[in-house]
Amino acid sequence: MDIESVRLWAMMGAIAFGTIVPALAIMMIGSKGVEAIGRNPESASKVQTAMILAIAFAEAIAIYALVVALIIKFVK
Repeated sequence: MDIESVRLWAMMGAIAFGTIVPALAIMMIGSKGVEAIGRNPESASKVQTAMILAIAFAEAIAIYALVVALIIKFVK
């Protein structure tokens, strides 16, 4: 296996894990946030604020994975 094939597989792995893992995290954050709001509707604003912040951090992981994939592709 030559170096270009290894770089291609590494880039594909970074993209795959960088999209699947944050998507699962956002799914869990959203479902638990809605569940918490359903149990205690008075705290909806606090739960929603924390949920949006946590989703933003999960999306940052996807952006980091994109940067890693681009570094793998273009840096020799």
